[in-house]
Amino acid sequence: MNETPTDSADGRGSDGAGSSEPGSGPPERERRDRRTRRLLTDRRVALSATFVVAFCSIAYELVYSELLTVFFGGTVLRYSITIGLYMFSLGVGSVLSAQLGEPESNFLRTEVYLAVAGPAGAVAIVGLNSLPSLSGSVPEQLVLALSHVPILVVGVLSGFEVPLLTDLVEDREDTIFASLGRLYPRRIVRGVLGVFFAVGEPDERSFSEVLGVDYLGSLAGTVVYALVLYPRFGIVVSVFALGLLNAVAALGFAAWTFSGSTRSLSRPTTGRWRVVLVVGLLLTGSYAAVVAHPDAVDRAVTTTYLERTIESEYPDGTADVRARSYDTTPYQTVLTYERDLESHAGTETCLRLDRALQFCDRWVDSYHSGLVDVPMTTFDDPSSVDVLLVGGGDYIAVDHLRQYNASVDQVDIDGEFLEMAREREFFRQYNDDAYEYDRLNTTVEDAFTYLQETDETYDLVLLDIPGIRSDETMSLYSTEFYTLVRERLSDDGLAVTWTYARSDDPAHHKVYANTVREAGFDRYLPYYVYDDLDGDERLEPGERFYVLSDGPTPEPALERAESEYVHEHADAFDEWQWRTLPAYRGVEPNSVLHPNYDIVVDY
Repeated sequence: MNETPTDSADGRGSDGAGSSEPGSGPPERERRDRRTRRLLTDRRVALSATFVVAFCSIAYELVYSELLTVFFGGTVLRYSITIGLYMFSLGVGSVLSAQLGEPESNFLRTEVYLAVAGPAGAVAIVGLNSLPSLSGSVPEQLVLALSHVPILVVGVLSGFEVPLLTDLVEDREDTIFASLGRLYPRRIVRGVLGVFFAVGEPDERSFSEVLGVDYLGSLAGTVVYALVLYPRFGIVVSVFALGLLNAVAALGFAAWTFSGSTRSLSRPTTGRWRVVLVVGLLLTGSYAAVVAHPDAVDRAVTTTYLERTIESEYPDGTADVRARSYDTTPYQTVLTYERDLESHAGTETCLRLDRALQFCDRWVDSYHSGLVDVPMTTFDDPSSVDVLLVGGGDYIAVDHLRQYNASVDQVDIDGEFLEMAREREFFRQYNDDAYEYDRLNTTVEDAFTYLQETDETYDLVLLDIPGIRSDETMSLYSTEFYTLVRERLSDDGLAVTWTYARSDDPAHHKVYANTVREAGFDRYLPYYVYDDLDGDERLEPGERFYVLSDGPTPEPALERAESEYVHEHADAFDEWQWRTLPAYRGVEPNSVLHPNYDIVVDY
């Protein structure tokens, strides 16, 4: 009588397989099912951790590359060195991982160490290059070398990842990636591979699976950092967001590793486990507080750093700088600040884009008078002049052009900066709402692309563009760009730009002169604008300008200027003298396809 319900239960649970074989009853099947589910869950957790580590590690390296570019210039050089050092250190970490045991506890430690080392590396790079006590006392090459150490630290720790996780993901059966075999035409793929390679059955190792997730995480890290983290949060908050992700991954991995469902895995000592847990919780809380207030943190850290950096440009104790606003657009950082200089009477308000000073209120009028008013006086009828303004996103040059009733096409790549100039009082006090000028047409586009696509010709092209402080603006100082400018000029057209003084940057001047000459310009008219820049009540040369031409050589008639500055300082301008653009032997021009990095001006 006792066998009847048992046979009935076996029959209901046998799924038609019968119950005569030993070990085939429901308890055994349930144990196998639980084991299968547990292995699949274990694998998902381990591979998720692989993805997170790879995501964060490559993004840390992008942060370091950006910081190194800010401090040392040379975007291509810095990113190339960073990638090379990172790949090298990954290899070192993989070799060293052979000495590691206990993959669960060592992987957890690696996560926590990365959560500490990633943000700490960024802080170290900033500190090495901004602490006043280091300036002049430590060789520049040593500072450069030490600034690359965080790349190696993160790389070595990341190199531990694949070997450790390969030990954690042992069986390929029922893996996540095995299921992908049902999502693509496996026979076709194997057939194509068979044309070029000897194809066999997949082995039972997990290495390729872990490595595939690692590469996938690296791809995600580069894309998300470039499209989301950096544009939204900037460098400072992004690196702490990555640290938070590492810390959360460490806590999640710890909870999984030491849960009751994984008793078969080895455990570190209780004391070490508690230390790791406490560190992970502290990091998570600290980083979460930073990420929860991204704008405030980024502004506070960045403006404090920039204030100290600007003050360090002057002798100790002679400058006091206070940031007024700080913003990041997709193309540049925008800082407005007040400064008190020992040699100047009163407080000046200034604008910096990235790290380059654009203007201060003491000389904002002289710069734009030199850029706009002086060349406009070369035309008999300024109201008939068609002008292309490249850059000039603050609309101040447009305000000067409006005084002549000229027709203005403006092209600027940074739409967010243009919006700032329309809305903020700091800019409106200088541009007098010139964005409402009825003969102004503004296009938000890359100037190089605009010149390639437009069929318009212009009597005057004004280049109110950033200085060439990094690789990012090299195209605007190339033979291709200046060739496009020349081709868009009318028969009597002129191009005008501000330039670096030859005496300050001789290497740049030689490359620039050969570049412009190669583009087809053969003559230039140089001049300075003058101001009392140091507060000693005497005029000094300020910004330097070139009028470029491949044909006409008109002289400015300053009495035509619609500028109080020009009338007041007319006697300060040198005698007008058109010159032939020099050709320097042994100096290659700067080209988009063949860049000459001597054209880049160091900070």
